[in-house]
Amino acid sequence: MTTRLVTALGLALVLAGCGSSPPTHYYTLDAVPAATQPAAGAPLQVVAVHIPSSLDRQEMVRQTAANQVDVSDQNRWSAPFDEMTQRVLTQDLAARLPKGAVILPQQPAPPNARKVVVDILQFERQASGDVTFDGSWSLLRADGTTPVASRHIHLKEAAGADYAAQAQAMSRILGTIADQIATAAAG
Repeated sequence: MTTRLVTALGLALVLAGCGSSPPTHYYTLDAVPAATQPAAGAPLQVVAVHIPSSLDRQEMVRQTAANQVDVSDQNRWSAPFDEMTQRVLTQDLAARLPKGAVILPQQPAPPNARKVVVDILQFERQASGDVTFDGSWSLLRADGTTPVASRHIHLKEAAGADYAAQAQAMSRILGTIADQIATAAAG
């Protein structure tokens, strides 16, 4: 090989390595408006949201086929998924319960505050295009051990093909969960 050919190949490799990668997009979950009027009840606090390890990542996850998922490098959550879910669920509950009835997650709670715990088994977009939530929520008395209400739920919400639509569908599901908790809290 001549020096000129080696130099040309080296330059071509360097230029190929300088190509631009697709831009990274960041998404968040948002609170959704309440469908019902605020209900009365003792104060409550979302104390924990437990998520599976497969969702404990910044990258957005989608099921693409049976036993197969896609973890997107270009589409990411703007915050840790469990913290974002806890924040949005708190905001959704605050919109559904009387002012001051929802204690912020990191705020000291009064002794009579009930606790909300959410356990997520699955919360992702399916190959069908629907976002599926499978999990449970528990509303506990102030002692943190005695349940006032507990429900295992399986919810589906239609989502479009893009990642923004996935985040919106997930937000709507959290709003539905907040509706259920608010109803139980008022009872």
